[in-house]
Amino acid sequence: MSRTKTYSRFALSLLGAAAAVALSVSAAGTAHAADNKITIIIGGMAKQIYLPAVLAERLGYYKEQGLDVELLDTRAGVEAENELLAGAVQGVVGFYDHSIDLQAKGKYIESVVQFSQAPGEVELVSAKFADQVKSPADLKGKTLGVTGLGSSTDFLTQYLVSRNGLKPGEFALLGVGAGNTFIAAMKQGQIAAGMTTEPTIARMLKTGEAKILVDMRTPETTVAALGGPYPAASLYMATTWVDGHKAETQKLANALVKTLHFIATHSAADIADKMPKDYYAGDRDLYVKGLAEGKAQFTPDGRMPKDGPETVYKVLSSFKKTIQGKQIDLSKTYTTAFVDAAAKQIGAAN
Repeated sequence: MSRTKTYSRFALSLLGAAAAVALSVSAAGTAHAADNKITIIIGGMAKQIYLPAVLAERLGYYKEQGLDVELLDTRAGVEAENELLAGAVQGVVGFYDHSIDLQAKGKYIESVVQFSQAPGEVELVSAKFADQVKSPADLKGKTLGVTGLGSSTDFLTQYLVSRNGLKPGEFALLGVGAGNTFIAAMKQGQIAAGMTTEPTIARMLKTGEAKILVDMRTPETTVAALGGPYPAASLYMATTWVDGHKAETQKLANALVKTLHFIATHSAADIADKMPKDYYAGDRDLYVKGLAEGKAQFTPDGRMPKDGPETVYKVLSSFKKTIQGKQIDLSKTYTTAFVDAAAKQIGAAN
């Protein structure tokens, strides 16, 4: 059995505090009450970049593995990360780059299943500024939207503008979430440009309210924008929890790798049919179009792309003072052990 819930940031904070106090969560995460009950928080459940986590539930793959998975929704990846650190959840569906950022602070998490090999993000510029903003260098003096301060969209935005010559203080960042809140912020002139994902991208392009400035929905366009592959969406977990719950972690990997195989072997329309109808935002055709254009971002097997961690480290260390000068062991920011085992099971089943 699996369940999907939406929690407000305040409710999640209470949940984290309660977990820390009432359960006295240890470093190994031994407070998990039921062996096969796993709570995973997603930094924006309706975002297509995080689609595999919900699709696995819709396909019945968690249940097939004997897992009781609860999916929680929150606005941004940085909020999801905080819930993991508070001990309120066992896993996060968010960007891999958090594992590098946290290791620099002495906290170890790892990508267990790598969903994507590209961010799936686009820097949109408001149609009001499209004539004067032709590259990130033209964003000087502008306010730029990100899902949340400290989020992966924050990281990527800072790198894009710095790579194009802007210095800190020459632009401003504003956390505006995604979907309707992002759209409202741009419509109301709170932001001149912003980073977002499908289906928000397709919605704004259709209305003509925004244009694409930088596209990072495919491996090829990502290399052009960032200088290398950028593994992004993943299931990441505390290393201590993974080490203490290898059987449960393997079952999760089995379900998610099977889901990624489904994505690789089915059309965008077939995948959309499996997703909750409210994720379409009232326009199924537009949802399918966005998914078709960005489907190449997903890995077919959950493995970390070659040279991906190095690119992410290069991006983060270019502007984050907390990482600069620190010795980061990239081999401890991800593991392929579980997805390799899952691949063998899928191969045997086929």
